[in-house]
Amino acid sequence: MQIEHKKIGPKGVFYIAGTKEPLAKMVYTMPSPDKIIIEHTEVSEELKGQNVGFQLVKTAVEFAREQHIKIIPLCPFANSVFKRKPEFADVLAK
Repeated sequence: MQIEHKKIGPKGVFYIAGTKEPLAKMVYTMPSPDKIIIEHTEVSEELKGQNVGFQLVKTAVEFAREQHIKIIPLCPFANSVFKRKPEFADVLAK
């Protein structure tokens, strides 16, 4: 499964493409050049239980590290991943 990234203006999405709609997606906004806010994570029924949501968050963390930006995880799922993974703390906005 390949996670793709699309950015349009101040909004973006990490997603796994499906035939018509994404099978999984994590939507974010970028309120400033150095921050993203993860707003929503969604995984289709066919991918549930395959660790896809975590992989989306992990991809956002890698993106943040590469771009030298911080993450604000407003999405409850993304927030729970950050609480369980202290190794992601370096990209959390303070």
